[in-house]
Parts: sequence; structure tokens; C-alpha cells
Amino acid sequence: MDFIRTAIPDVICIQPKVYGDHRGYFSETFRKDYFEAFIGTSIDFCQDNESKSAYGVLRGLHYQIPPFAQSKLVRVIKGSVLDVVVDLRKDSETFGKHVAIELTEENKKQLFVPRGFAHGFVVLSDEVIFSYKTDNYYNADAERGIAFNDPALNIDWKLDLEALKLSDKDKALSLLSEAEVFTKSEFCNG
Repeated sequence: MDFIRTAIPDVICIQPKVYGDHRGYFSETFRKDYFEAFIGTSIDFCQDNESKSAYGVLRGLHYQIPPFAQSKLVRVIKGSVLDVVVDLRKDSETFGKHVAIELTEENKKQLFVPRGFAHGFVVLSDEVIFSYKTDNYYNADAERGIAFNDPALNIDWKLDLEALKLSDKDKALSLLSEAEVFTKSEFCNG
């Protein structure tokens, strides 16, 4: 596995090694020992989630507030998405900045989203099967979000914004300037 720091160094792109032949392929999608050695801390993923979505569906930008904040390790099993991560740590040099990476079934890239970041994706293929691990359990009362089209974020979602399909909940998310944000230490892993 190759671990690559993005423009926001705490957000890590992971490129698993893929071994293929006439039968198909094999790939290790997660190795706790390699992962922890790279990030320099322990992590205990406790919940796996999977979603299926059609072209143009946008899910996000979501996060959970402490003490229910979550780190995520996200990947695409089928199809492709533009995956977006926004830094919500108000004392960070990259507060309000984002990273956008295309995750596909072909490139097998994964993205590590630490606590303190909002996360979302838009489906670029006819359909997608999206999978992710979290290091804390989902808590509905702790769920928050940032509007995908907040002008302060200036995210290029790669699709016509009028054609996007959002849940009613995601259509009502607040701007970053109105969001509940915390310091790095309040979002820390552990």
C-alpha cells in the first residue's frame, strides 16, 4: 500500500497494491499495522457502512460533533465518485479548505478522513457502491453538515449543480460560517 498525504496533510490517499491475472484480482484494502505506522497513532474502526446511489446523487457534506466525531476510511467498490473532504478545525491552517479526489472501482484509491472534517461525494457513474469504515458509532443527535454549495468553500463538483440529487436533509444544511466547529484537540482521535 502506498500512503500519500494530500494538500491537507491529515487527509491521506491510500493506493492499495492490486494483483491481477486471468482469474481476476486480489488486493488488501486495509492493514491496521501499516495504516497506524503511517498516521502515527492507533485507530479502531468499529462500524462498516455501504451505500448504493445513482448518477448525480450528492451525499454530504456530513460530520459528527464530539464526543461522537468519526474518522472514516472511504472507497468505491463499483462505479466512480468525486469525494470531497472539508477541514472544520477552526484552529487549523487549512480551516475551510477542501480536498477533492476521484475514487473509482478501477483506480481502487481510498481516502482517510480524520475527525474534524466534513465529508461528501457526488456520483459520476451510472451507479456507485460506496463503502466506508468509521472509528466511532453513528449518532443521529451528533450529526451535522455543511451546504455542498457554500460559496465560501468553492467546490467544483464536476456536474451541473441543477442536476444534482440531494436528500431534503442535505438541501437544508447550513453554511460553514454558521456551522458548529471545534478545535483540533476537541476533534482528536481516541
